[in-house]
Amino acid sequence: MLKLLSSSSSSCLHGQLHSLRRGPTELASPVLRVLGSLTRLTRPTPNSARQAFFCSDRSDGSDQVVEIEFKGAGAEAEAEAESKSSSAIVSTNPRPEDYLTVLALPLPHRPLFPGFYMPIYVKDPKLLAALQESRKRQAPYAGAFLLKDEPGTDPSLVSGSETDKNIHDLKGKELFNRLHEVGTLAQISSIQGDQVVLIGHRRLRITEMVDEDPLTVKVDHLKDKPYNKDDDVIKATSFEVISTLRDVLKTSSLWRDHVQTYTQHIGDFNFPRLADFGAAISGANKLQCQKVLEELDVYKRLELTLELVKKEIEISKIQESIAKAIEEKISGEQRRYLLNEQLKAIKKELGLETDDKTALSEKFRERLEPNRENCPPHVLQVIEEELTKLQLLEASSSEFNVTRNYLDWLTSIPWGNYSDENFDVLRAQKILDEDHYGLNDVKERILEFIAVGKLRGISQGKIICLSGPPGVGKTSIGRSIARALNRNFFRFSVGGLSDVAEIKGHRRTYIGAMPGKMVQCLKNVGTANPLVLIDEIDKLGRGHAGDPASALLELLDPEQNANFLDHYLDVPIDLSKVLFVCTANVVEMIPNPLLDRMEVISIAGYITDEKMHIARDYLEKTTREACGIKPEQVEVTDAALLALIENYCREAGVRNLQKHIEKIYRKIALQLVRQGASDEAAVADQIQSLPDRPAAVEVQLVDTDETQVEDDKLDQKVVSSKNQTAAESLEGNDHDHSSETSAEEVTIQMALPDEPAVVEVQVADTDEPVDSKDAKETEKIQEGEATKTVEKVLVDSSNLADFVGKPVFHAERIYDQTPIGVVMGLAWTAMGGSTLYIETTQIEEAEGKGALHVTGQLGDVMKESAQIAHTVARAILLDKDPDNHTFFANSKLHLHVPAGATPKDGPSAGCTMITSMLSVAMKKPIKRDLAMTGEVTLTGRILPIGGTVI
Repeated sequence: MLKLLSSSSSSCLHGQLHSLRRGPTELASPVLRVLGSLTRLTRPTPNSARQAFFCSDRSDGSDQVVEIEFKGAGAEAEAEAESKSSSAIVSTNPRPEDYLTVLALPLPHRPLFPGFYMPIYVKDPKLLAALQESRKRQAPYAGAFLLKDEPGTDPSLVSGSETDKNIHDLKGKELFNRLHEVGTLAQISSIQGDQVVLIGHRRLRITEMVDEDPLTVKVDHLKDKPYNKDDDVIKATSFEVISTLRDVLKTSSLWRDHVQTYTQHIGDFNFPRLADFGAAISGANKLQCQKVLEELDVYKRLELTLELVKKEIEISKIQESIAKAIEEKISGEQRRYLLNEQLKAIKKELGLETDDKTALSEKFRERLEPNRENCPPHVLQVIEEELTKLQLLEASSSEFNVTRNYLDWLTSIPWGNYSDENFDVLRAQKILDEDHYGLNDVKERILEFIAVGKLRGISQGKIICLSGPPGVGKTSIGRSIARALNRNFFRFSVGGLSDVAEIKGHRRTYIGAMPGKMVQCLKNVGTANPLVLIDEIDKLGRGHAGDPASALLELLDPEQNANFLDHYLDVPIDLSKVLFVCTANVVEMIPNPLLDRMEVISIAGYITDEKMHIARDYLEKTTREACGIKPEQVEVTDAALLALIENYCREAGVRNLQKHIEKIYRKIALQLVRQGASDEAAVADQIQSLPDRPAAVEVQLVDTDETQVEDDKLDQKVVSSKNQTAAESLEGNDHDHSSETSAEEVTIQMALPDEPAVVEVQVADTDEPVDSKDAKETEKIQEGEATKTVEKVLVDSSNLADFVGKPVFHAERIYDQTPIGVVMGLAWTAMGGSTLYIETTQIEEAEGKGALHVTGQLGDVMKESAQIAHTVARAILLDKDPDNHTFFANSKLHLHVPAGATPKDGPSAGCTMITSMLSVAMKKPIKRDLAMTGEVTLTGRILPIGGTVI
């Protein structure tokens, strides 16, 4: 029985083994003939010769290598001569089955099947030397075992380079544990450098490890389980495998090449070899192939192989459908492209269309023409070079698109185009006051900027940083400054920005590259001296793409930004005329080199009076217009605004106050709409209730300045008389209808006792149609409802909760009269200023028991302030009340700062704590309207405080 080893060359084994030559007719087998017919296999030409090597299983179980040569008729004499001189089959010494201890070679990708070649690379010098030594000793055999994947890894996601790297790192027992137990006894065919070619012989199973470096293992030689060659099930399975191979060969040229290569050199192709053949040439993963290799039951092995080749059919079908779809798509695109090119050629011949590149060049030149005189010479040179380059490039190339986009940006920048600035200080002051209340420091700085520019005749760019809590108007004042200076405005936020390319731009070599924010700004505003607001500069991020804060150093440096270099444009840009305004909440978060380049203007939070002015003069007016409400329809009292500020909106800014005012006006708008809807329904009911009569009745509210009749009886008589006359006229009796009644108009005037208007009812006969009369009456009723005055909505402190809900903050005064040991202190919170009580009480008095216990979730600084206050209070008491100087030495005091759930810290409560302790010691209460703050030193001095608005 023969095993497939090689295909065309005998050089690899000539130096080691003798050979026996056999003719091709001796190798024919039914399976071979079937596979040969599948691939349309042809025998070698008469003048050609082919050689192959096989392992022959002898009856005693030993393997021998046989060389078979296929020759044409023209070489028969030579073959006969060589056959006479060739020796008989010589077995290897020792035989393969005698190898019970072999070197272990790890295979990373696929197992080696008996009868197949496999080249591997051996990077371990010791292992490579051992393999070369085994060849010299006429024992060229080793064990080839598939390497297991690392636990928890997907073998399909690991690249070959990573796998090879893992193999080279494995040594000794670690490598032994990673090898599959079942492998193949492989003959070392050749060694060239670190490449070793292996030929599979038979299956092996590892039993134990013998040596670690190089890894040597003991093995058992495995044989297939006995099977009946005439078994119908095995035959049917093998025929199904061959039939499946036939179907695959019809669609896959790759499989056809595989089968053609191997079947032309196979002798007796039995069932086990058929299973190995199908699994070896399939595209299954290594674990599925290993499963076939480990299976010794021939029938089960054929089943596994059949499953693998069935999957190849599905893959071949998918491959065929994909190829067909792509072919159809390509043919359709080619046809469309051909037609478009023909259409372009026809239009060009007729003069109906110019070349795309020529049109683009003309477009860029026309865009640059207005600013050509102001454009720097080096920029003009770059533009001309790029235009020339554009003409030489093909429109379908990627470089063409890069050049086109680059020219688009270069010609879109307003080189030397500046807007006319406003040097009128009074006009600027008026604009700034219109938009914002307060912010005097910012307004004064902008007026100084305008004054310097007016005296010089030209203004230079500056870098100003506005710092303050949220909602105080830092961002909005930037827009007002731009309007006051008559400059274009551009804003971009750098909060969380971690990519330097957002500031400096991308290199043009990257796909989808774009310039930085400053180049985009100049293109959008169209002038070279805009006002650029850089928002949230204290929240810059830092990531793997660089440090944006360092990139801003060049942008915000007046000495460098005259030649600012964007990575995308790669030409200097003059930003010296740009006014930069930055905003920040916490100045300490800005890097020092960047902060050093900016002029910082602090904006403190608004006090109550300032919030009242802002709410009344700015927020309420803007919100009322946004909601479509007229001033006469609503009134918000000062008491309501004050309550809104103190009980709902205590933050430093006015953003939350604006939200609450918007909420009030939205509810008022809903109330007005609902009231209007009810009035419309009443008018509709009144119109529907009009009687169907031939007389027209007109009801009007007539203003009058006439004096009311004092005699109520006379009024009643007049009204009664006229009502009776009107009723008679409405009856429409023909026989009593006189000419006077029909000719004159009956008027009823009814004086209302407390109103300046009288109701005038006119009843007149008419010959007009009834529909026309009803239409006129309907119109008059609707006009009367439209002129009706809507009741004004009043919002005051009593009904404020109906619009904005329950108050969020309440009065912080707990005591009407502060008891002994209780003092009100002043504190700072994120919502602005606040008050808090400090309470001290004596809990124990005994000789030498003086101590201080503090509570209220105080921080470390505040606890230290309490200890300092205790020491200073002791010294003050000794000076002011010598008779009571032992109070602190003999009293255990408890100091508490409510509320206990709120964390508190800071040094400014020192003087308040001293006062509280002295109040307990001297048994005197503190004034109820007194509050204090300030840090106390150990010698009793009070340090000044900061951040107050006077």
